[in-house]
Amino acid sequence: MQLKFRYPIVIHISLWLLVLVALMWYQGFEDGFFYVLLNNFLIVLCYAILVYFNLNYLIINYLLNNKFLQYSGLLLLSCLVITTLRELMQYFLYDLAGDTDAKEFLLSTLNLQLLLAFLVVGTSTIIKIIGDWVRQSKERQELQTRTMQSELRFLKSQINPHFLFNTLNNLYALTLKKDDKAPEIVLKLSEMMRYMLYECNERRVPLKKEVNYIRNYLDLEQLRQGGNIAIKFEVNGQIKDQQIAPLMFIPFLENSFKHGVNNLLTKGFVNVVLNVDEQHINFFIENSKADMIVPPAQRRIGGIGLVNVKQRLDLLYPSHYELDIDDNPKSYAVNLLIDL
Repeated sequence: MQLKFRYPIVIHISLWLLVLVALMWYQGFEDGFFYVLLNNFLIVLCYAILVYFNLNYLIINYLLNNKFLQYSGLLLLSCLVITTLRELMQYFLYDLAGDTDAKEFLLSTLNLQLLLAFLVVGTSTIIKIIGDWVRQSKERQELQTRTMQSELRFLKSQINPHFLFNTLNNLYALTLKKDDKAPEIVLKLSEMMRYMLYECNERRVPLKKEVNYIRNYLDLEQLRQGGNIAIKFEVNGQIKDQQIAPLMFIPFLENSFKHGVNNLLTKGFVNVVLNVDEQHINFFIENSKADMIVPPAQRRIGGIGLVNVKQRLDLLYPSHYELDIDDNPKSYAVNLLIDL
């Protein structure tokens, strides 16, 4: 049968053994090994009793319940009782050994021994408070991370099916017309689906893959819209190894077509500009629109709503983004600056 020890228990035992060895080494072995061992074992045992009584009873029942006066009084009382008992046991040990000098020294340093006991227990209180604070901070951070990941998965699940639904509708319309553009749409759609299914599961993705996704998206819309809509996509700056949250810009692209140019009876436009450097990404999109068809209060972006887009930005880039929306009678513009 294999025994399994809990690491904290092993660590505690090792620390007390280390203290015991240090005390024995400090006292020396002139009076005999077993005599020195027993004397210092009594000291370490009493310190250990005080420390664990403090950690497992006094702190839990008094200090954590804001009973500071009761805690301080019981702490002093326990130090006084345990130290006195230890001194009595040491006194009888010295008496049996005939060590008169040790007996006199013991009686003359009672106050000092009480102070040392209080310092040892007080140190254990400080370590306990710091350890609990570190543990709680770590738990809060882990909880925030799990919550963030859960919310991001939910937000992404809202984005992807909506885009797929729209694209399949477009493809279905072209296949009914037996349009020659249908195979090209299938190819681009397969690239986009591969990106969404296999590469968008990470917190960050390479910016160049996100840009390629945007190009495919706009190409699909250009094929579907024909010559009715002028679509421009401009990238300024060098795309190297920058990382970006996946599908961050797609809700704004969807919005530009769904609530913008799709409602126009005449020609319209969608202009997309991406300015990139090593530290910042500036995404700008502007689209023409008809007179107010959808009230602003009811307008949603990409099927998930502007509120959820901002929520995702808050989760991924807290205090590191600026989002400006300019809603005019004839155009709708979004300017998103992200600090990487």
